Amino acid sequence: MQELKRMDVLSVGKIAGVTYALMAVLFVPIFLIAIVAGAFSQDKEAAVFSGIVGIVLAIAMPLIYGAMGFVFGCISALIYNLVAKKIGGLKFELQPVYVPPVLTVPDSQNA
Repeated sequence: MQELKRMDVLSVGKIAGVTYALMAVLFVPIFLIAIVAGAFSQDKEAAVFSGIVGIVLAIAMPLIYGAMGFVFGCISALIYNLVAKKIGGLKFELQPVYVPPVLTVPDSQNA
């Protein structure tokens, strides 16, 4: 049995930031479809304005989500480290994985 006593705060933040940014990239097409649908239901000036704002937000969404994921990932790791210090960390069991040996091909130029 292994115990996770501490997490590197910046490492968790980076992973969370990239994960949240990638999730935002998945949501951008749905967001853009909603913007187009909303643009058709308004008058012409409001539709142009909402379209421009929507496109800017669609571009900014992965950046905002990524930044928020980084911040909240760091906060979560800090909280985990404090709690794990008091009551103990997560316990889990690791199992070794068999990796077959890689065959090397002799270099014909050196032979």
